[in-house]
Parts: sequence; C-alpha cells; structure tokens
Amino acid sequence: MSFLKFDKDKLINLSYSLERELIRSNRRGAYLSTTIIRSNTRKYHGLLVAPQPAIDDELHVLLSSLDPTVVQHDASFNLGIHLYPNGVYSPKGHKYVREVNLDPIPYIIYRVGGVILKVEALFSSTSDRMMLRYTLIEAHSETKLQLRPYLAFRSRHALSKANEFANTKFTPSIQGVMFKLYQGYTPLYLQLSKKAEYIHSPNWYFDLVYFREEERGYESTEDLMVPGYFEFPIKMGESVVIAGGTTEMEKPQSLLKEFDQELKRRIPRDSFINSLRNSASQFIDQRDGRTEIVAGYPWFGSWGRDTLVALPGITLINGDFKTFESVLDTLLKNMNGPLIANLGQKHLAAYNSVDTSLWLFWTLQQYIAFGGVKDKVWKKYGPTLKLILRGYRAGTLYNINMQENGLVYAAENGLALTWMDAISMGKPVTARMGYAVEVNALAYNAIKFTLEMAAEFKDHKFVSEFASIAEVFPKAFEEMFWNDKYNYLADYVNGDYKDWAIRPNMLFAVSLPFSPLQPLHKKAVLSIIERELLTIRGLRTLSPNHSDYEGQYTGNASERDAQYHQGTVWPWLMGAMVDAYLKTFGAAGLRKMEWHLEKFEEVMNEYGIASISEIYDGDPPHQAKGAISQAWSVAEVLRALKVVENFKSQLEKQ
Repeated sequence: MSFLKFDKDKLINLSYSLERELIRSNRRGAYLSTTIIRSNTRKYHGLLVAPQPAIDDELHVLLSSLDPTVVQHDASFNLGIHLYPNGVYSPKGHKYVREVNLDPIPYIIYRVGGVILKVEALFSSTSDRMMLRYTLIEAHSETKLQLRPYLAFRSRHALSKANEFANTKFTPSIQGVMFKLYQGYTPLYLQLSKKAEYIHSPNWYFDLVYFREEERGYESTEDLMVPGYFEFPIKMGESVVIAGGTTEMEKPQSLLKEFDQELKRRIPRDSFINSLRNSASQFIDQRDGRTEIVAGYPWFGSWGRDTLVALPGITLINGDFKTFESVLDTLLKNMNGPLIANLGQKHLAAYNSVDTSLWLFWTLQQYIAFGGVKDKVWKKYGPTLKLILRGYRAGTLYNINMQENGLVYAAENGLALTWMDAISMGKPVTARMGYAVEVNALAYNAIKFTLEMAAEFKDHKFVSEFASIAEVFPKAFEEMFWNDKYNYLADYVNGDYKDWAIRPNMLFAVSLPFSPLQPLHKKAVLSIIERELLTIRGLRTLSPNHSDYEGQYTGNASERDAQYHQGTVWPWLMGAMVDAYLKTFGAAGLRKMEWHLEKFEEVMNEYGIASISEIYDGDPPHQAKGAISQAWSVAEVLRALKVVENFKSQLEKQ
C-alpha cells in the first residue's frame, strides 16, 4: 500500500483534487508542476518550465499542458481539464479519474467505458525534458490516442495573450515536431517512442483561468496556443512515451527504455522520511557551473539566507558533502565585502540583509557536527569567517556595524534587513531597525565559533582581536534584551525603544551552539515560546495576544505581505525549536519534540504533496499557504528528525 494516499471517491470532486499540487524538478532548474489531476490552477503550473538563458536566464513555461483524448468507435473522450470564466470547466476529464498516486512517480488511472488508461510523469535527470508514459491497461475495441499540446512560451511570472507575432508553424523532428513561438526561446521538441501522425491546426484557446492567481489578487486569465495534435493507435498492454524537451533526441524510439532507467533512479516516497528526502533533493539546481538551492517552488529562486539554513538538511543528512561545498562555493563567490548576497547573482545581487552572512557560521557548525573535518573547514572557510566578523566590526552597508561589546546594529530607512523582510504598500511591515535579538544571537555564536577554531589552529592574531569581545558580549546582550518583569527577551532595541512583541526570534539565543543566555533565562524563553507561538506546523511569528496579530494569510499581495510575519506560522523554525528544547531539557523534552515533528506527516497528502509548504495560517486548523514546497521548511524538519535520532542513540549508549 502506498504511503501517499488519496481518497478515490473524492478524486472527481474538484474542491478535493485541485487543493493538491505536485512538483517534480530535474535538479537542473527545470520543473513540472500541476495539480494531482493535471489541471493547472496557477500561472506557475506547467509540464515543462525551463530556464531560458538567451532571454533572462529565468524560468519560462513552455508546455503548459498536454490533453489526452481516447478515441473508440469514432467517439472521442477528452481527459483534459481547463477552467474558463464563470466557473466553466471544459473538457471535464476529471470525471474519468479513478486513481491517483505519486509513488514513486506521479500517475493517474482513467476509466472511459471499457478503456483503462494509465498516465505516468517524470523528468529526465540529465536534460530539460519531461516524459509522459501512456499505458493502455484494458480495452475491448480498437483504440486511438490523441495528444493535444497547449503552448505558453512566457515567463512563469507572466501570462500569455493571443498575438499575431507568435510563430505557429512547426518543424518536423525525429518521430515528432518542434515549436518555437518566439525568437530567443529554446525550441520545444515533442517526440514519441513510436511513430504517430501529427495534424497541424493552430488555434488560440482564450481565457483559461488560474483561480489561485485570482485568489492572490493577480491577473488570472491567459490565452494558449494549441498548434495541433498527435494521433496513434494503441493496443491493450502497450506503452507509449511522449517527451517534451529543449533539445532534440536522436533516438526517441529509446524513450521507453529511458523512462524505465529514470524510474530506477527515483527515491521511493513510501514513508514520511523518504518523502522528505525526495522533496529535499529537488531543491538542488546545478547548471552553468553553479550549484544553488532553490528557496521554494513554484515561484522562488535562490536566496542566500534560505540557502544557508536549508543546506545542512538538504545535503548533510545524506552525507552529501560534495554538494554542500559546491553550494557554499557558489554562494561565497558572490560576496560584497563581508556581506553574502541575499538574492541574485553578480551585478544583479542584493545584499540587503544583516543576518545572512552570520548564518554561514551555523551552517559550518552543522557541517562539522555531521562529520566534516575541522581542519578543512578552517583552511577553506576560515578566511571568509574572519572577513565577515572584521567587516561587521569595521562597519559595512546599511549601517551594519559591530559595537565594542560585540552587539550588532543595522538600520536603513525603507528597508527590513532581518528575515522578517516583508514590504507592504512600499513600507517595511517589521523594519526592526537597531539591535535585533536573533542577529545578535547569531553574532555571538559566530564570534565564539571562530575563536574556538582560531585557538585550535593557532591564529593568535584573530584571538587577540575578538577574545575580549566574546568575554563581555553575554552581559551586554542580557542588559540590552532581557527584562525581569516580562521574563523574556525584547525582539529588537533601537535607542531607548525596546520592542516587547512576543516573536520567535528570541529562540535563537537558546538554540544556537553558543548562547549568551544563562540557563534560567533559556528556560523562560522556551516557556513563553511554547505557550504563545508553538503550533503543530511550526512557530507563529507573533503572539495571538498582540494587537497586530493576523491569524489568516489571505487577500491580495499587499494584504498578504502585511500578514507574512504577523502571526503566520513558519515550519523552518521547528529546527531551532528542537535544538533549543533538547539542549535545555534533555531527555525530558524528547517525546514532545518527536510528537511535533511527527505531526508533519499529516501534510504529506495535502497542498504540496510529499513536501512541506512555506507557511501556514496562525489560527487553527493552520491551513497551508504560500509556496507549495519550501527548501528550509523541508530541510529543517529533516535535520531536526536527524537530531532527534542522534539524541536517542546517545541516550541508548548511556
């Protein structure tokens, strides 16, 4: 029995099926994403979404969908599902769906009268090419299949509109055809494993609706080009593969074999942990000499902070030190003084983050904890660690500077420099200018870690520079942030103002390997976080008792941005929660943390299937929101599971 289960009786209910989405990437930047019944509900959905280096090197939707039609006795049954204005679905292929599964790859079983057809989807791991395999399981009469492609050729962030400039012609290819709607794009080759007739009859299909975009306050209708269709006979027991790729296959007749070979490479999604591992592997993007972590699907690119937080859970728990180092090497090549890019590459990079560089120290601590060699870490990354700390001490962009006592200040009007960086109506929602509590917890951890390494490898110069700072830091930290009356830490301090909103940022003063807090204060911090912020999906970003609390993440872009860090639950924070809880309470806190991690098993069949979403509503039942599959959400739950496993192993040895 499959771990990923769907209620067969509900599959034809669109309110059930369209709530569940899937994402499959090729680890090279390209992806396939749609709902479990192959009806697109977002502009980001498509069967082939691939980088376009000649345009902007961003992802573009080439092939939006591919409708199969079963033909018997001159009767046609279109299995596609498209939404048009006024809630009209045409065709209504969902009424033929009998089974959906995603292990080890996504497939649908349709029943049309006496015909049973299985359609499986996967991505090539070596090229930007998706493959669909059609297997006729049962048929009592001669059967034909028609495959009708819907072409977009547009940015994943945009929408296509009918126009006279589109090149609707086709070029014959080996057992298929090639399309290229606009100049600058890579071609789209559609090739089959068997010879098929291609009937060319180009038509624009107008006003297809993506209701998820409508819900999010964006334009939601587009026009797609359907250039024609393939038609071929198929016998009972026969399988036919169609591939859609940006390069031409020389031997498409080998597609059936290639499909089976790719299938063997897949991580089975037959358990909670394997589902997460499968999901984690999809965030790796290796192309053009770069190795990056995609922050989330389907709309994020690579973000520096997200990369550093997610990297241990995505690579180290599998012992993949090579990919870990490749990602770091890519990221560190793009530095500006002591600042690691928050977003973008080269001249387009943005460095508007005070904490991203400080996360590098934690990431390397995890590398060592998972078996990385200290000597190698110091030789390869030690110069960068020292560069960052000296750069902060000297002062850098955005008024980021380290005081004599080690505390880090950052403030720039109109910007939010911490991870709570949402902008609504042109203004930061949580600017948190001044001394932010987690930034300073990260700074102390960074100083102590680097001092420890410097002392071990006899870097006396660095020790002489920062030893005195580390010594006075804890007292300065507690004087700045602690309040005996409230019994927790201020979220940020700016001049005489101290913000006492209860947020999860204070957690890092407990969770990081080096903490500036005394034991009693650690327990007090965890107590209020557990009481006000901890949920079954992670930690709220603001206490429900605060006047600014927003329990639902909904509305247009500005409204959602205003709610982003005002109560919305973020799963990635569970990693720090587990670290802090086990460090503080030991074996007494083990079962509680295990329980919270196990609760994520419930979401494997929801929203982004076999993955963990970006965020959840602050209010119960904590509905999934945001990106359907988020790197640091998946990675930190995976890493926390490993932390728990290692902790239990240590207990058994005692």
